[in-house]
Amino acid sequence: MATHDRDLKKELDATLQTRKELGPEYESELVESFLEKLDQNVDRRVRRQLAEQQMQVARGAQPRRTDAGSEFWQRFAVAVVSLVLAIPLSAIAVAEAGLVGLVVCWAGVVGVNAVHGLVLPQRLRGRAERSEGDWD
Repeated sequence: MATHDRDLKKELDATLQTRKELGPEYESELVESFLEKLDQNVDRRVRRQLAEQQMQVARGAQPRRTDAGSEFWQRFAVAVVSLVLAIPLSAIAVAEAGLVGLVVCWAGVVGVNAVHGLVLPQRLRGRAERSEGDWD
């Protein structure tokens, strides 16, 4: 397990422990705080990967190609993360806005997964075309 994953797991455990100690009235603030840290973690990883790719291109190396197996795992990861996050978000939505909040929350979950499902294959096709044409 990568160091970042361990740190994120520790952060989630701390958030859940804090929620137990403070009670449900602070749940939305705790979820927002954790999501902010998760977002920072993702941003840091993306920046690192982009820097690595830029260094490879600057050195004349071809960028790594994404295969169908990694596409499956990317889709799977987005689905799992969105469902895991949908649980506390659903609770918050119902507590704050009732049925309308729940519908809006799940529309967002479905929307994120739909956009990811439609955009990811197009991005991978574009990368494959670029890597076959521009990098040769």
